[in-house]
Amino acid sequence: MAGSMERALFFACVCLLVNSAWAEDPYRFFDWDISYGEISPLGVPQQGILINGQFPGPTLECRTNDNLIINVRNSLPDPFLLSWNGLQQRKNSWQDGVSGTNCPIPPGQNFTYRMQAKDQIGSFFYFPSLAFHKAAGGFGAIRIHSRPLIPVPFPSPADEFTVLIGDWYTTSHKALQDLLDSGKELPPPDGVLINGKRSPNGSDFNVEQGKTYRLRISNVGLQSTLNLLIQEHCMTLVEVEGTHTVQNSYTSVDVHAGQSLSVLFTADRSARDYRVVVSTRFTGTTLRSTAVIRYAGSSGPAFEPLPAAAGPSDDDVDFSLNQVRSIRTNLTASAARPNPQGSYHYSSINVTRTVRLASSAGPAAGAGGGGKLRYAVNGVSFAEADTPLKLADYFNISGVFRLGGIPDAPPPAAATGEVRSETAVMGSDHRSFVEVVLENGEDGVQSWHLDGHSVFVVGMDVGTWSDRSRDGYNLVDAVSRCTVQVYPRGWTAVLVALDNVGMWNMRSEVWARRYLGQQFYLRVHTPTRSPRDELPIPGNALLCGRAAAAGQGDSGLRSKPKPHQTTYIKYNNIIQSKPPHSI
Repeated sequence: MAGSMERALFFACVCLLVNSAWAEDPYRFFDWDISYGEISPLGVPQQGILINGQFPGPTLECRTNDNLIINVRNSLPDPFLLSWNGLQQRKNSWQDGVSGTNCPIPPGQNFTYRMQAKDQIGSFFYFPSLAFHKAAGGFGAIRIHSRPLIPVPFPSPADEFTVLIGDWYTTSHKALQDLLDSGKELPPPDGVLINGKRSPNGSDFNVEQGKTYRLRISNVGLQSTLNLLIQEHCMTLVEVEGTHTVQNSYTSVDVHAGQSLSVLFTADRSARDYRVVVSTRFTGTTLRSTAVIRYAGSSGPAFEPLPAAAGPSDDDVDFSLNQVRSIRTNLTASAARPNPQGSYHYSSINVTRTVRLASSAGPAAGAGGGGKLRYAVNGVSFAEADTPLKLADYFNISGVFRLGGIPDAPPPAAATGEVRSETAVMGSDHRSFVEVVLENGEDGVQSWHLDGHSVFVVGMDVGTWSDRSRDGYNLVDAVSRCTVQVYPRGWTAVLVALDNVGMWNMRSEVWARRYLGQQFYLRVHTPTRSPRDELPIPGNALLCGRAAAAGQGDSGLRSKPKPHQTTYIKYNNIIQSKPPHSI
């Protein structure tokens, strides 16, 4: 009898191991409809972009390594794309959702994004990337939770709140686009929104005294640096774009355009209402918006009046520099994988290349430029192509872009304001380790983002970068993130491992600058076409421009999604599905 039980137990263990070996990560299915609708976030009716009738759009919630199947139906009269600010698309720039990698979704049609939150945690957001749609909405939060067995370096909060902040215009997105197309700059924004509103409507966040809560904050706006504070409360920073941080306490935090972070706060004050205050910085005129945190059993409204000097002064660069230099990686915390983040000793990797990227603005030269305002990187203003660059590269279509069109350092002509429009791509080798110095010779804060990668932010200062600036680099615990700021008349240095093959967008997150050319594509290349390095072109890939004809005979090369019987699981009140395990 004992032998039979031992054999049965052994057989059960073998089955469990075999099932685990063949198990796929969970699948999360989302079905989104994109439409126009009337919104009034600043009290003025205007046309906004809704997702499933919502503004902002629904939260994309998942866990590390989950497979995300997002069917997007375009009910707009315009071509449309969604992009994913921080979701890294490992080996899969086919799903990046920008014009250099994807064909637009035509009006009345749909496209299904197939992605995986591979080895990621953290707070991010999605947004519309074509035309000037971002000024109309269409954005929402992304939350990637840790797997249950991976320890998180803080106790589970009582609740989590999404806080999408951003500047906003009452002028329509099409009128703003026309203004830029005519060669003019955008005027200052009209207000600031918190989760799609300027002012509270009742209680925005309900809390209980003595409990701790997490705010996942993303700056989804077009240009403004924003400062966030909670009246009479301190906040503890715990995560920046997928990196657990040293848990410093702050009375307010700066969040630059395109950036995301997480803070904890404890409801340790008397039971009443308190304001969340979001203010613009480095703008000359301060715009402000508020939300309400309401304690259970609140004895009254938030204190009035709000202090005039809530938060740092508008132009206090030292405050911001000191704060950002204090943001460091928590080397004792686990990451998305069961190994310490600190085991990645980036300082011991040989830098194979140094790239200096200087921003500039000026009239466009050459045919078609017309002398209109353009923004540039190293004197080159990106010109949109008639075919996604990723498809042109895959099908070997010549004449779509010029590889090597972005120099590794700003040429002398860039200092004079001369801007050349070109569909230029920077070439790079897979697994190279690169030092990138972002230089800002202008008077406004700039913000830069690289799709598909995170970068180690090793240095940042005002003034001019030189080789001696490396002496002050943080080569121990620099934070790893995907969006970094560059202060006026200053520089920011990052180190990046180009370990993700594909065609990736490097862009200004100041959206008018990006729209008028301050972006380029980085081609992370390997000569072999192996699924170990990059996934095959998806079976549902849209083909447009010159790729439409080139791809007609390619149907046999495209990967076909494998049909599978679906079993369902429930996650955050959304019915999701998962393919069954097989032996």
